[in-house]
Amino acid sequence: MSETKAHLTQEPGPQTMRTFYLIWFGQLVSTLGSGLTGFALGVYIYQTTQSTTAFALAMLAFTVPGVFFSPVAGALVDRFPRRWMMILSDVGAGLTTLAIFLLLVSGKLEVWHIFVTNFFNGLFNTFQWPAQSAATTMLVPQSQLGRAGGMVQIGEGISQLLSPAIAGVMFVTWGMASVVFIDLITMSIAVGTLLLISIPEPVRSHEEQESRKSISKSIRFGLDYIRARRGLFYLLMYFATINLLFNMIGPLWTPLLLNLGTPDQAGFVGSIVGVGMLLGTFVMSAWGGPKRRVYGVLGSGIWTGAMLLLLGFKASVPLIAISGFLAMFVFPIMNGSSQALWQSKTDPDVQGRVFSVRRMLAQFTVPIGILLSGPLVDGVFEPLMAQSGALANTFVGQIMGTGQGRGLALLFVCIGLAIMLASLIGLSNPRLRNVDTEIPNIKIKTQSEAEAAKEGLGVEASTV
Repeated sequence: MSETKAHLTQEPGPQTMRTFYLIWFGQLVSTLGSGLTGFALGVYIYQTTQSTTAFALAMLAFTVPGVFFSPVAGALVDRFPRRWMMILSDVGAGLTTLAIFLLLVSGKLEVWHIFVTNFFNGLFNTFQWPAQSAATTMLVPQSQLGRAGGMVQIGEGISQLLSPAIAGVMFVTWGMASVVFIDLITMSIAVGTLLLISIPEPVRSHEEQESRKSISKSIRFGLDYIRARRGLFYLLMYFATINLLFNMIGPLWTPLLLNLGTPDQAGFVGSIVGVGMLLGTFVMSAWGGPKRRVYGVLGSGIWTGAMLLLLGFKASVPLIAISGFLAMFVFPIMNGSSQALWQSKTDPDVQGRVFSVRRMLAQFTVPIGILLSGPLVDGVFEPLMAQSGALANTFVGQIMGTGQGRGLALLFVCIGLAIMLASLIGLSNPRLRNVDTEIPNIKIKTQSEAEAAKEGLGVEASTV
């Protein structure tokens, strides 16, 4: 005995892809502007306080909202149209930038103001990411999600490459207010593009509508959804580990370079690393990543860990530039493959809350990594690698050398080994290794198609 069940499987087409490109352009411009302000504020903090701790606190102020408020943001993203949630995010971030601008021109800006505005900027950004990710799923064919993920990362690559140089020139020539003003213009462009387009909304399932009755149910729904899909859960735990390790590197990168060279050499190496990431985004945008997307994630992890090993075995600025370039080249492949996996395996009507819980669990280790890096270097690794340290006369000291900066290099080596080990453990886990094939791809169902189905229009029937 069989029954006929109506279902809709229409893939996003050229019209929705044009919408995606317009959103992508607006956010690309906005990301570049945000990078300008971020660099300028970092220079302001350091010139004002001469404190790396203050700089780390500014980073934490931006990061913390993404950890603690993501589930609430995701629940709200699924309750309201994704386009308006993106507009809210951009406008909110724009208001924090406007506050900085007004404080600057009035001569009242203080460092604690930057901490506060960074917190609210991070809070509004917490809405932006799940809303844009869920909107992309509705606009881009599943076969092109990897390329779309690469395109989104182009903005980050361009910002990392160009923002320091542009902001530095503007900062010296016209002052910091000019940098912040440009950021306001770029945010206006991002909001303008969103006002010009429409984004299809997914059909709301009965289960999804029940979970929307309270914020706590929405959050619990996102967590249960991930736990029920073991491959995605293990992928999430992998990224929590990787984020812990990578964010130990962030505060230590510049000190590593300054121990070996001059500030201008450090800036040159930073640009080389930025070129690597930018080229990686172009490759991912054109290629789309491997068919088995999980291999794009874990393979990139193994490669990145191996490149970090090179940082420790020779005190050489050119070697650091090459290994940093090669490490960041595969970073967009890792992130783009992961994003495509999540978008193709998660029902579009629940992506807001699922992706927000995903972000919370993947990034709760970020502040831990930032806070651990300094004490580990100063209290553990540098003493071990001092000329009279415990490892000075061992094969480690003989290979890597001893003295100032060698403990920092040893930490990079340990982080590289840990990333490689985590990636190999991921490959040995059958649920994670087979996540591409064991979890079926979702089918896109828009509200307009559902209404047509009720009227008997455009419906494809299948026998179950």
